[in-house]
Amino acid sequence: MARNEEKAQSMLNRFITMKEEEKKKPKERRPFLASECRDLAEADKWRQQIMREIGRKVAEIQNEGLGEHRLRDLNDEINKLIREKTHWERRIVELGGPNYTRHSAKMTDLDGNIVDVPNPGGRGPGYRYFGAAKKLPGVRELFEKPPELRKRRTRYDIYKRIDASYYGYRDDEDGILEKLEGPAEEKMRAAAVADWMEMEEIKKEARRAVKSGEVAEVGLMSKILFEEEEDVVEEERKEREREEKEKEFVAHVPLPDEKEIEKMVLEKKKQELLSNDRGITKDSRSMIILDCN
Repeated sequence: MARNEEKAQSMLNRFITMKEEEKKKPKERRPFLASECRDLAEADKWRQQIMREIGRKVAEIQNEGLGEHRLRDLNDEINKLIREKTHWERRIVELGGPNYTRHSAKMTDLDGNIVDVPNPGGRGPGYRYFGAAKKLPGVRELFEKPPELRKRRTRYDIYKRIDASYYGYRDDEDGILEKLEGPAEEKMRAAAVADWMEMEEIKKEARRAVKSGEVAEVGLMSKILFEEEEDVVEEERKEREREEKEKEFVAHVPLPDEKEIEKMVLEKKKQELLSNDRGITKDSRSMIILDCN
């Protein structure tokens, strides 16, 4: 009995489902061409339908265990839907709707970096890879950047970057050095002026004491450097330099004069001739010696 009730219940369920499907409107089919649509609301509806299909297929393509062929087919289907979505978005703009292409998603590599979509044909969006399709053989190489070769800089490149700032000629342009040197310069100038005024006062006191015949203080006299004393020291130094220059070299061994040197050279030539020309006769030797004399 229980089995017959279950069968009846099953038949009832199928009957109810059939009646509900009869009440529904026939399922509309998306137009093959976007240009056939004349209503903006319908165009937006078909675009939303394509977006849902793309979302389902993108979620499915994340599974790496589907196999290479299934992954490639899914990736082709997604790219086909993306091209169709682009047509509908263009049609929506023609019907006066919003422009959805401004905020389209960018293509990323395995690390999440945005990359340019390859588009050799120059028509519409390029071919994209999604999910596990990025790891397929032959596809991974498209996303890998070649290692950058560090080019060695030449001497020309090095000197090309050297300007006035390298030598410190523009250090005063920023104003920092001027702010630091300004107070220091004022302090040094004030100290120099104070020292000069003090020395002038000391010299005046010393001259006044000399004229009046009084004895000047030892502390004041120790600070004074009279010009007469400076001139005397300078003259003594120049005199010593002059005396050192005027000192002549004294030879402790007698040196030969020019005549003695010529005679020695002549004797040496005679000896060389006599030693080299052994085959020459005695008369010829005497003639050579006479010629040398």
